[in-house]
Amino acid sequence: MGVAGLTGLVEERGAFFTELRVRDTRLVIDGSSLYHRLCFASAADFRRGGDYGLFSAAVGDFFGSLRACRVSAFVVLDGGRGADDRKLPTLRGRAGERLRAAHGLSRGEGGGLVPLLTREAFVQALGRLGVPFVQCFAEADREIAGLANRWGCPVLSLDSDFCVFDLAAGYCPLSHFQWRSVRPGDGAQGPYVPARCFWVEKFCRHFSHPNSSLLPLFAAMSGNDYVDTAALEAFFGKVRWPRREGKHGRLRGLLRWLAQFSEPSEALDHVLTYLKKHQRQEMRALLCASMEDYTPSDVKLEDFFQNGRYECEAARKAGLPQWVLDALAKGKLAPFVSDALVLRSTFLHVQVENMQRPSAHSTALPIRQVIYGLLLKVPQNAGAASPSQQANELPVVCEFDRLQKTLKKTFVQAASLPTDFCDDHFPLEKLMEVPMLCRQMLLLETLRVKMSSLEPIPSHLQLPVAVTCYWVCCSEPKVKLHQLKALLLMIVSGELHRITNDPDPTVLRAEDDSIAYNEFLKWKEKKLQNEDFDLDAAHSFCQWQCSLQMALHLNQLLGTPLSEPDLSSLYTGTLVHRLYQELKSTPSVENLFSLSPKMTQLYQVLLNTVESAVSPDFFQKMTKTKSESCKKKKASSKKKKAIRCAIPETQHLCSVNRFASLGVDE
Repeated sequence: MGVAGLTGLVEERGAFFTELRVRDTRLVIDGSSLYHRLCFASAADFRRGGDYGLFSAAVGDFFGSLRACRVSAFVVLDGGRGADDRKLPTLRGRAGERLRAAHGLSRGEGGGLVPLLTREAFVQALGRLGVPFVQCFAEADREIAGLANRWGCPVLSLDSDFCVFDLAAGYCPLSHFQWRSVRPGDGAQGPYVPARCFWVEKFCRHFSHPNSSLLPLFAAMSGNDYVDTAALEAFFGKVRWPRREGKHGRLRGLLRWLAQFSEPSEALDHVLTYLKKHQRQEMRALLCASMEDYTPSDVKLEDFFQNGRYECEAARKAGLPQWVLDALAKGKLAPFVSDALVLRSTFLHVQVENMQRPSAHSTALPIRQVIYGLLLKVPQNAGAASPSQQANELPVVCEFDRLQKTLKKTFVQAASLPTDFCDDHFPLEKLMEVPMLCRQMLLLETLRVKMSSLEPIPSHLQLPVAVTCYWVCCSEPKVKLHQLKALLLMIVSGELHRITNDPDPTVLRAEDDSIAYNEFLKWKEKKLQNEDFDLDAAHSFCQWQCSLQMALHLNQLLGTPLSEPDLSSLYTGTLVHRLYQELKSTPSVENLFSLSPKMTQLYQVLLNTVESAVSPDFFQKMTKTKSESCKKKKASSKKKKAIRCAIPETQHLCSVNRFASLGVDE
């Protein structure tokens, strides 16, 4: 995010900042910067898929500090890529960086990678804490700046773009926001968060700029998310300025060169004279569009915080149904959904997985195809067309995912759905009018489970258990029994933690549960004999997270026919890996919660439910001959090729109706 090198330039001189005591104020927070910052501050191990409990606790502590200082926080989150998709090259570059980071972590190298469900866990935490937040239609920087200026309050972020916006109350970098060190205050004034605030005026004065209007041109020419500086090398190679400027010499030189002009248009005209004539018109349009990105938006997000809805011209032009726009703004639908709907293009975020195997996201492909089918409305019986004709008519979504260690673009066809969801009575804008029972059946059919098998499960665990059944049935290579048991024991530990730590004084806690929880904590404190990292197990658990993420998106799109699980108590990567390692050498670990009859029963119900979804001999070791193994690999390869094909191969995707038996009597 931001302008290349600008954060380093700004940090070199403390003179651009003033010390600030943050209290008794509104604060507009860049949500994307915040959850990245808190994720890296809270995670001890990025290799094992995330510890969402620790992350959610950090989110709670952060907003607890703000409340103690009477700070009214308003979080603004980025949305999808926007209809113009201008940042696609930048996003592809970042996806490549994440892929390299994931590969390094898989080999035991250092580094960090945001776990797959971090954003979803952050949105859940905001809702739980009652923190007001809005999810913008596209990138949120302009809306953040506009809201902060209308309210006259600072912006909290970690994006150097906010060093360019003319902000009435300044920009507080998260790196200088000491929320863990709340000070008590003095006299009549209460506690405060020590912070530093960046002021554009100080920055401009230092570089002899009479006003800040030239900074957007400076940012665009320096290289941001929209402009590649390679196109301006002719300018930088010919213009004359002092070269002995140190580490950030080009930035300083450009700032001082721009200071000779009074208006951005005058400076832009001079810049273009250094380029070849055939390049000038395109570069002018590119730079002007990029400069516009630093103008605070006139979108009134305050309307959303007052009334739950706001007007956005870009969203209106996209032609999305009003209920979809409202759900996106409230964070009840993910940006993944708007990208698929508006752009027919999505990014699938890589995890620490086995790069020699197919992407972990491959397991969740059938779920994504149903999402695409709902968004793009593919009827089950498209007229009297033959299957081959119908397959050619199915909408296609472009997915960016990894192929071994390379980012690849793949075309995926949407699934054909039951006519209940696709006839003239229920276009996308009327999806919520489809009977809830019908929507629930579509979700369960996609996950290949029946509601009757989930009835013994607590309602808030029904979706993750359905996902676990799907994972066991669909993962390749097959899920091992120890992996399944480790996952279920982890889920039970989350339940035990939730019950014993519930702050509600009216909740009755069984003594057995407290004893079992204390024994569990003692077990966690013991040093693990085998701390090796099992990459194949990590890959399998990644497949589960991919399946859960897409099931969450599908559940939301269908109006949550199943309760949404609390991610903070659901998945702990370090714990599930430890349980898996110990189960291999110490099977008695399966009795970890035996002191609590309630938890023992829950574990057995979960295990029975998942095992009933597969054949009785599913987890038995079977010896295959080499020829049988080869035949299976060939059959699997043909099956995958039938539903996915990477560019530049010719599309040849079959349409298999998995919902033929699905129907609801009204």
